[in-house]
Amino acid sequence: MSARPNVWKRLRDFSKSGQLTTCLIFIPPALLFFTIFVTLPVVEAGYYSFFNWNGYGAPEKWVDFANFIRALKDPIFHQSLINNLLVVLVSAFIQVPLALALALLISDRSRSSVMFRAIYFVPYILGEVAAGLIWRYMYDGNYGVVAVVYNWFGLEAPQVLAERGWAMAALLVVVLWKYFGFHMALFVAGRQGVSNDVLEAAQIDGASRWQSTLHIVLPMMRPVVVLSLFFSILGSLQFFDMIIPLTDGGPSNSTHSAVSYLYTLRTKRMRVGYGSAVGVILFIICVLVMVFYKRLFMRESEAR
Repeated sequence: MSARPNVWKRLRDFSKSGQLTTCLIFIPPALLFFTIFVTLPVVEAGYYSFFNWNGYGAPEKWVDFANFIRALKDPIFHQSLINNLLVVLVSAFIQVPLALALALLISDRSRSSVMFRAIYFVPYILGEVAAGLIWRYMYDGNYGVVAVVYNWFGLEAPQVLAERGWAMAALLVVVLWKYFGFHMALFVAGRQGVSNDVLEAAQIDGASRWQSTLHIVLPMMRPVVVLSLFFSILGSLQFFDMIIPLTDGGPSNSTHSAVSYLYTLRTKRMRVGYGSAVGVILFIICVLVMVFYKRLFMRESEAR
């Protein structure tokens, strides 16, 4: 019985503090926009996924789970998920370690370090579509940078983006270039958050710079590393903008991500029912991956 008066007291204090008015002003519009632009499209996609529908007129041909079964057997969808996984692996094992190493080298506040950080961060500021068009020109075997380099050696330049064996590798190179600065900026901020007093104490105790980095700086930067990997996984599952101008999913649908394949199905081929089923499967995968990642890696960070 004693807990109930405390609850009412907290409610009275909450209403008197002015926070209740703020919540009533700002929360309903946010919920309205979230419902219109997030909840309703997800529910709508789930509904359309049970129809064989091309987007014209009202959906009428109910096909039960046929779209989902077809998607799970679709080799192009399998390849798109593998491509998403490749982006995650390249980011986790190449991009993030290199960005972390460089951030540790240029994390001081000197003028030269600030300049280097700005240079590496510029590609991230550039729009994905613009970056895709720039690199498409660079990879062109007739008049791009690749053609120029091959001509120097008297060789015939390959059409990199037209060959299955090279197109995905070329796309991964662009991913490394584009998002390297973002991860580096995160790590620089995390490194600057480590107190110099701790490092000076370790130096007094006889620790070398390598030992201080390995046993003090990196453990204290663990939440930042976990966050960086989280952004890598989330960005891979949403990877879309750069693929369309760079390869458009080709050659032979070998460079599609799950989202670009979904876009191709629903917008270009007007297979709205099947595309909606692919979207629902992707949504479930995203939720499962994020829940698993949060439970496995982010629980300790939240406890801190």
